[in-house]
Amino acid sequence: MEDLKAILVTDCGSTTTKAILIEKRPEGYRQTFRGEAPTTVEAPFEDVTRGVLNAIGEVEELSGRKILDGERIITPAKGDEGVDIYLSTSSAGGGLQMLVAGVVLRMTAESAQRCALGAGAIVMDVLASNDGRPGYEKIDRIRKLRPDMILLSGGTDGGTVSHVVELAEYLAAARPRPRLGGDKIPLIYAGNRDAREQIRKILSEHFALHITENIRPVLERENLGPARRLIHELFLQHVMAQAPGYSELMEWVGADIMPTPAAVGYMMETAARREGLNLLGVDIGGATTDVFSVFGGVFNRTVSANLGMSYSVSNVLAEAGLENVLRWVPFRVDEGELRDRVKNKTIRPTTIPQTLEDLKIEHALAREALRLAFAQHRQLAVGLRGVHRERSISDVFRQEGAESLIDMMTCDMIIGSGGVLSHAPRRSQAMMLLMDAYEPLGFTRLAVDSIFMMPHLGVLAKVDEDAASQVFWRDCMVYLGTCIAPLGQGKPGGRCLRFRMGDSEGEVAFGDIKVVPLGYGQEADVEVFPE
Repeated sequence: MEDLKAILVTDCGSTTTKAILIEKRPEGYRQTFRGEAPTTVEAPFEDVTRGVLNAIGEVEELSGRKILDGERIITPAKGDEGVDIYLSTSSAGGGLQMLVAGVVLRMTAESAQRCALGAGAIVMDVLASNDGRPGYEKIDRIRKLRPDMILLSGGTDGGTVSHVVELAEYLAAARPRPRLGGDKIPLIYAGNRDAREQIRKILSEHFALHITENIRPVLERENLGPARRLIHELFLQHVMAQAPGYSELMEWVGADIMPTPAAVGYMMETAARREGLNLLGVDIGGATTDVFSVFGGVFNRTVSANLGMSYSVSNVLAEAGLENVLRWVPFRVDEGELRDRVKNKTIRPTTIPQTLEDLKIEHALAREALRLAFAQHRQLAVGLRGVHRERSISDVFRQEGAESLIDMMTCDMIIGSGGVLSHAPRRSQAMMLLMDAYEPLGFTRLAVDSIFMMPHLGVLAKVDEDAASQVFWRDCMVYLGTCIAPLGQGKPGGRCLRFRMGDSEGEVAFGDIKVVPLGYGQEADVEVFPE
């Protein structure tokens, strides 16, 4: 890539469009200015470019740099005017909503689900031959969903074709309509190659059929890359092209628009690969919580669609249970009062805590939302079911009959984002939320995304990895501290470990949390001695 000196990136979210300016300085690339404006996909505007221009206008005003010539972004840069490249991500209009189907629920259907989630989709439902639903119920469910795209998989190459053909017949009988209009829903077939001709005969009339490599060619191997790339291409061609104003936005950008979650995931993958780290990340929003992980080079993403801090907060209380929420509240609160507070947040989702009590209750709910979303992530971030294979991660443990890839003892860093974490009044509160929800083991660095710029950096990493990585570590990550948590059992109050850090020494008992502060920019070597 040619030398980029000024880079403009936007993320068109469901409610807010955020723009950031990245400039090359003597010390390297830095994020310098940002602006935001309401997203304008919905009526009365129904044109995403209005919100984009408003957000860019704020960056222009704050930076003093002329970026717009009327309603046109000046590219390439000419001196102190314009930018060298403009990029964008998007989750506006509900993002990418997919239906996935596979023959065996815990094998090919699970692989298809991992494939779609890794491509940045929200998975509306997972169909399988053995999911326990009769055929008429499957057809009715497909017809009601109205997804943006369908991924059909099933069978290893050379295996039986009857089950995946049966799933195709259900899809053909249902004839679902696309969510955003258009004639035919894009359908990707990534299953047994021996069934391709039958799949063509059954589905090509009613769907925009695309055939790619099998995501599970043999039991011992997943091949998610080709299907994920095709999902991204079809997202641009079909979903984005139908969304209001996106055809114009696609002409402005210097690289393909990425779904916001896919961009976040790609930035995490890039950081993990370049630094040789095992990473765990979470984005907790108002309605959903996304969890990302990269362990041993294997990327996974899950979406907990009903765990959030405003629209879905009632569901957090229902799923976690009253006792689990109240264990984090350091004062007496009546059950009825807690339920009232939660319902008020649901019907007034944009409100923020006004008192310390409000904040403590919100943080208690956040801990449970994070914990539940992580538990769901662990169920999907597993080795391939049905086979035995070696992993490069040591000490893996079993989860529902498959090896979990998530080993907290080997986790190097946990990254949090979302308002409740990034905008906590004190950074120590964000750190405690992550520690309580994820219970890290060993030596784990904790950080939060300063202004939720990981989507911007993910799409930039597709163009210039060095620039994206420099901004990620310098401006995006706000370090909270390093958590040192030994693995073992003991009686509360009993001696657990001794530590030495520089000139200071101390002890930590079982059940204690001890904070050893370091000044800004300070570094220290820590020695830990188990008792």
